[in-house]
Amino acid sequence: MAQTVRAQQTQTPAIDAAAVLAWYDRHARDLPWRVSPTDRARGQAPNPYFVWLSEIMLQQTTIAAVRKYFAAFTALWPTVHDLAAAPLDDVLVQWAGLGYYARARNLHACAVAVVEHHGGVFPKSAAQLRELPGIGDYTSAAIAAICQDEPVAVVDGNVDRVVARYLALEKPVREEKPLVRATVQAVVPQRAGDFAQAMMDIGATICAPRRANCLVCPLEAGCLGRRTGNPLAFPVPPVKAPRPNRYGHAFVIRHPQGKVFVRQRGPKGLLAKMTEVPGSDWTDASEPAAFPIAGDWEPAGAIEHTFTHFHLTLSVWVLNADAPLDEGWWSDETRLSDEALPSLFRKVLSRAGLQA
Repeated sequence: MAQTVRAQQTQTPAIDAAAVLAWYDRHARDLPWRVSPTDRARGQAPNPYFVWLSEIMLQQTTIAAVRKYFAAFTALWPTVHDLAAAPLDDVLVQWAGLGYYARARNLHACAVAVVEHHGGVFPKSAAQLRELPGIGDYTSAAIAAICQDEPVAVVDGNVDRVVARYLALEKPVREEKPLVRATVQAVVPQRAGDFAQAMMDIGATICAPRRANCLVCPLEAGCLGRRTGNPLAFPVPPVKAPRPNRYGHAFVIRHPQGKVFVRQRGPKGLLAKMTEVPGSDWTDASEPAAFPIAGDWEPAGAIEHTFTHFHLTLSVWVLNADAPLDEGWWSDETRLSDEALPSLFRKVLSRAGLQA
């Protein structure tokens, strides 16, 4: 594989890192977790806690969505020590709505590990960072490059797209990962952190998914995708497997005193430890409802929710009752937003006429 990558690289143009950095010095995005290139040049160091927190939040999520969560987290827990000392349930409540909830559990576990095993100081190298919970190849490289200028390639979805267009890759990016990474690694400059953020910014603002503003791109001169006359043809989309459908029921029990019965999901699996209303198993075919308690259940319609690997349809049922189930608690209808409810169950409660 390495020989193939080297052979392909000899036939492709190198990324002009100097041009990328010159562009970044003029056009870097203003982000709450970022130190600007001007301040970086003056000696201000990035905050590893902020960089780590933002990178975990940004996985599978947009910057627009992350800003308010980042602000809330850093207001509640301004340091990694504060986050490590926080109860996991509080962290899950603040994370609710960001999705991919294993990230929140790993976030808390990582904070605890940094405090207990590293004295509250994030390791400096990508290799050491990878040993922490929830930190993989990309996140470790991003933190090490941005905070320490470690000369490592930082390749996220934006960078994948930029390089795929730059090289006019004829295969989907996931089949060319070694080449993409090697292409970036070959040109990482001394300002590794600024270069990493610059490549991400180019992908987010110029070489975007549905547009390529080549006339203002610092990589335009060497871009093979630009030379084809159709840069948007790259990256080549992968063949997507059909997403299966699953079905289930959600049971909203409303107390006469303005409360709703909720409970915590199990410690493992999808949406682990998040708050939910009682419900059925999710099955491949629609089945009749098996109500958890007897009563005059009223249908409230259905909601749909798409996960990474399947599409879910839940039929929502509502019952007015004051008898709780075995495990769970009554939550005040006016305080549902304080619960660690994922988007799925916020939809369920909304269908039942409740604001969560």
